[in-house]
Amino acid sequence: MTDPLYTKDIDLDPIRKCRLAILGYGNHGRSHALCLRDSGVRDIRIALRDGSPSRDKAEADGFEVIGLDEAARWADAIALLAADEAHRQIWDQHIAPHRKPGQALILCHGFSIHYGLIEPPADADIILAAAKGPGGAVRQEFEKGKGLIGFWAVHQDASGHARELALAYLAGIGSGEVGIFPTTFREETVSDLFGEQVVLVGGMVALAKASFDRLVAAGVSPRMAYIDCVHEIKYLADLIQARGIAGMYEAISDTAEFGARQIEDAIAGPELRRTFDSAMAAIEDGSFARRWVETYEAGNAMTADRARDRELPVEAAGAELRSRIYGDAK
Repeated sequence: MTDPLYTKDIDLDPIRKCRLAILGYGNHGRSHALCLRDSGVRDIRIALRDGSPSRDKAEADGFEVIGLDEAARWADAIALLAADEAHRQIWDQHIAPHRKPGQALILCHGFSIHYGLIEPPADADIILAAAKGPGGAVRQEFEKGKGLIGFWAVHQDASGHARELALAYLAGIGSGEVGIFPTTFREETVSDLFGEQVVLVGGMVALAKASFDRLVAAGVSPRMAYIDCVHEIKYLADLIQARGIAGMYEAISDTAEFGARQIEDAIAGPELRRTFDSAMAAIEDGSFARRWVETYEAGNAMTADRARDRELPVEAAGAELRSRIYGDAK
């Protein structure tokens, strides 16, 4: 395995001397902008669509806000941190027609390059600078003097210095404090999508909903079922993050460990593995990406699904518990 690089190994000048436009000011955009400024990058502008609700926040944070077309004309490098599914529209309508010659493109996920949503010109450095974790966590860890594990890749090196820019960018958002590793656009994309679909989001939510419903059907109160099937997920996740799976088993009760080992193989049986294979096939052949981008561009981005979720009994139980623990938190 490749040894990591750390901040001490990396020259930050390639990003510090760069006129950088950050497109998007959500969790990733805001965290990256604040961290890079604190790391000595002085010429940062935030590029937003007309009427963006993020404008006030960006200006309150002390950044100059410009339009997308202007950013394409002005910047030496663009960090495209808007949602993956919007990249094709942003690139085709705002960046490609106006971009400054030789302008680098920095992405925090490989999605839009791996699936061909963006077709970069020959004069562009195309860089992946992925800090692995939620966007907000980038800033949280940076403020602690730490960072998230970083992965870099170069899809196209027109300048001959794309690697240096990728490493400088990741060091600037704190990843150099914990380690920066090489990857590829394909590897980051496939791993990211598969992990969030079958474990971190899709798998976890499916298990939480189904187990809650089964306990309630057995006569357990919704409050108790929610605590044991949903609320306590964080505690186990924290243990695994800190100690690994083996360390988690050592930390919990012997009864919990024995019971888990009795059913672990049955849960991860042939049917689940077929579901995993199906998810992986859709990721690798591009059908998932095509379906998602078409859904987004048609204006049907899960509004009905979110409304249905809010009406589930598990949500009512969770809202009641959170109000007791956290007050007005939703």
